[in-house]
Amino acid sequence: MKFVKMQGCGNDYVYVDGSREKVENKPEVVRRLSDRHFGIGGDGVIFINPSDEADFEMEMYNADGSRSEMCGNGIRCVAKYVYDYGLTDKNPVKIISGGSVKTLTLHLKDGKVDTVTVNMGEPVLDPEKIPVDSTQFADDKEGIKDRLIKLDDGKGDKWECRVTCVSMGNPHAVTYVDSVDDIDMEHIGPVHEHHPAFPKAVNTEFIQVIDESHQRMRVWERGTGETLACGTGACASVVSSILNGKTGRSVTVSLPGGELFIEWKEEDNCVYMTGPARVVFEGEVELC
Repeated sequence: MKFVKMQGCGNDYVYVDGSREKVENKPEVVRRLSDRHFGIGGDGVIFINPSDEADFEMEMYNADGSRSEMCGNGIRCVAKYVYDYGLTDKNPVKIISGGSVKTLTLHLKDGKVDTVTVNMGEPVLDPEKIPVDSTQFADDKEGIKDRLIKLDDGKGDKWECRVTCVSMGNPHAVTYVDSVDDIDMEHIGPVHEHHPAFPKAVNTEFIQVIDESHQRMRVWERGTGETLACGTGACASVVSSILNGKTGRSVTVSLPGGELFIEWKEEDNCVYMTGPARVVFEGEVELC
């Protein structure tokens, strides 16, 4: 099977042209290909398929073989793939993922895609649609902003934190910290991911606000673990910061793998993300 390894701010996936490569038992194949020692290595695998509803479909799998509805860094790389490899000459291009069509504007350098701006759509703030189970919060407030959860690692360590929950096509819980450098992600990330407040598990963003136009972020992604970047998470974090009065509506988000520029525009209530898309290498792999 032919593939292209790509990354956006270090969020790396194996990309496969689904119109040419037919793959059976995808979850098992994804787990094998994503392994960084025995496979190609990546945060998951993304199949680029034909679509009747958009120009292309992004079929995304996490490293553990589970499906995910959306990936902001991944969809930018899909746009670069289809343009640079001659599958389309459209700009902008429309890509559907998880039933939602996104419009992507391509910014070219020397005839190839350098950065991409994605209209990520309106943030989802309805608890049932995120989804979150509001009965599992430890306070009696309403809504999804600044809610208290109690966490237990099952080994005697218990703690509390406040989260703001947002869906950008997949569920996110945003929490604020004094320094993202001090987070023990391998310990606390899985506890957040599988908290009973999140019936479909959750991506957790740990945010350090620098000023009204800049914040730092680390992320624990459901089904994968800590990644160098998460595009939907960066969008959710900025929505949360605006809702909590911590930033303005245009924010640079610094992640371990690079920077994303996020805007939540008042005129259409949509979130726009701009960031890089890069090819790492091309290759072929035996699936048998």
